[in-house]
Amino acid sequence: MPFANIKMPQAALSKAQKEDLIHRTTAMFVDFFGESVRPYTMVLVEEVADGGYGRADEVFVVPEAYRAKE
Repeated sequence: MPFANIKMPQAALSKAQKEDLIHRTTAMFVDFFGESVRPYTMVLVEEVADGGYGRADEVFVVPEAYRAKE
């Protein structure tokens, strides 16, 4: 069963963008493994709250201007 776990900043994508991401990720797995994997493909989009992630000792907060508009 193909499984993708995508973590991203909270509010970085709209609901429609997350749905598109799920559809495209599923299609990618189908391209690689064949149509038979579609019903068994799991795509999990996890939103990480501001301040809950970072890189190189820098804690990230998404600026309001970059937040998705529903």
